Amino acid sequence: MRAQLREGGVPDAVVDDAVLILSELLSNACKHGRPLGDALAGDGDVRAAWRVDPRGRLVVEVTDGGGPTRPAPATPSVTAHGGRGLNIITALADDWGVRDEVPGEVTVWVVVHEDVYDPDAVSSHRREDFAARVTAPSVSRMAGLDFADVFDDLG
Repeated sequence: MRAQLREGGVPDAVVDDAVLILSELLSNACKHGRPLGDALAGDGDVRAAWRVDPRGRLVVEVTDGGGPTRPAPATPSVTAHGGRGLNIITALADDWGVRDEVPGEVTVWVVVHEDVYDPDAVSSHRREDFAARVTAPSVSRMAGLDFADVFDDLG
């Protein structure tokens, strides 16, 4: 995927984001989705695709057999070992969503970048506040936690 996108003129920063997004989508499909086809017969799988559409948007998709819930960003605890994948995707992508047009198939699609052929748009693709949008909230901003009072009591 990486080499094909680069050969097609897609900038490195957008390719890197696309690879990370694809990794998150595939992880989610393996963890939460059912395989496509007849898994008992050994032909269950997921399907991944990418394309630059006619409008110049880089789109990545992963299709699986669906799961017990619809994909939605979570609000994991500070110590949680997972639950940040769709938040990462939301932070990196221009848009994403879910479609289930074919019975037994659920596709999560992501517009990685709106116009991969516009150098000005691509140079501003990486947002400065990315880390703030995918990390846990700062303890100093959590209501009810005042460490100074705790240390004063120790006294």
